[in-house]
Order: sequence, then C-alpha cells, then structure tokens
Amino acid sequence: MQSTRDPTHSEDTANAGSGPSNKPCPEHMRIDGGPVEPGLRGADEQIFTYVLAETIGAMEAAAVPHAIIGGIAASGFGRPRWTHDIDLFVRPEDAGRALEALSERGFRTERTDPRWLYKGYKEDVMVDIIFRSTGGFYLDQEMLDRAVTYRFKGHDVRLVPPEDLVIMKAVVHDEAGPRHWHDALSIIACGNVDWPYFARRSMKAPRRVLSLLVYAQSIDMYVPNDVIRQLHGQLYGM
Repeated sequence: MQSTRDPTHSEDTANAGSGPSNKPCPEHMRIDGGPVEPGLRGADEQIFTYVLAETIGAMEAAAVPHAIIGGIAASGFGRPRWTHDIDLFVRPEDAGRALEALSERGFRTERTDPRWLYKGYKEDVMVDIIFRSTGGFYLDQEMLDRAVTYRFKGHDVRLVPPEDLVIMKAVVHDEAGPRHWHDALSIIACGNVDWPYFARRSMKAPRRVLSLLVYAQSIDMYVPNDVIRQLHGQLYGM
C-alpha cells in the first residue's frame, strides 16, 4: 500500500551505461528482504494468489489498462519479500471501471479517497486501486508501453517499469515506510535499470531521487556519475 503522505564508485567506474528494463531481477542478484514488517502479514499465500488472479482477470475482462506496483513489483525487480496487499496502478479515468470490475467479481469495494485511492476486498486480501501515487505520479502511456510481464506465484502480471518504481518508492519513503527506500535500493542493485530513461523520469522528484542515488553509491552500488551530475545540475545549475 502506498503511503498517504501527499555506494562509492570511483569516477572512472561509475560512468554512464544502461541495460534494457525488459526483465525482472535474476534470482542470484536478489537481496534478501529480511523479515516481514510487523502488521504486514495478511492472508495465506494460496488465498493471496487466488485473489491476485481474480484481480488481474477482472482488469483484463474489463479492458482496464493497469500495472502492478508495491510489494509484488518490488519482489519482481529487487528483493524477494511477501506483501499483504495488491497495489493496482490505473489511470484516473479508469479508476471507476476498475472498481466496478472488481465488484462484478464479488469483491467488496469502497471509494476510499476520490483524490487517489479506491479499495477492493476479497478473502481477507485488500486490493488498492491507486490512480494518483504520492508525489503526483500517474500511470501514463510510457509506463504502459514499458511494463514488464512477470511470473508471480504461477500467474503472469504486468509490472510498472523498474525505473518508475524506484522513483515512486524514493518519493513515498518515510519513517513509517522504510521498506520503500530499501525496495528501491534492491532494484538498483539488480542492475536492470535503463539509466537515460530513469534520468529523464526522475525530473519530477529530483531531490529525493538524487539523495537515493548518492546513498546507493555510498554503499557500493553501481550508479552512473552522469545521472547524478544531471540531477544535481537540474537542481543547482552546477
């Protein structure tokens, strides 16, 4: 669920370079997510995956463009960890249809906050229909075009691009949700980032993203210096 709040490399090694964001993180590259945070355990795995399949099936039947964010996406691109809910990212104009599609599948639904969030519930699993993420992020055509198909517990799901997920998690991170910061770092650690695309998309939240990237370099993760210079220059003109 999204918050309600509106490594040091040398100069010659941490330079530009990118790989396509077209696949999840390889298993051998993953960073252990550690224990589940208190209060984040929900339904058991079998029920959770059933509700996930119902959710995706509902969106596909209703032709609602969507992408998965949150813990499922973080486990696909970065560290493996369990999650207690399903975070479904849709366009504002599709939020009502998404909610109705869940209702037709037997979900109990609510229009939680008309500014950004609706919810669906089934078998003790919560589905967050997010149509405006913290920081003013919306599902756009670039995200849909670059979405990644990921096999999660036997089901194919479409994940928001890893670059956009890193940016969104950097922004949503706060004291109450430290997992978001470490999810973002684990995605960077997997090395599956299209850095030119990432740099361009980061301009919506340059300070928060710059702080994340400098921290990542400080713990020896690969981040191109050019990306850091670009963000720094955008902010400070230097």
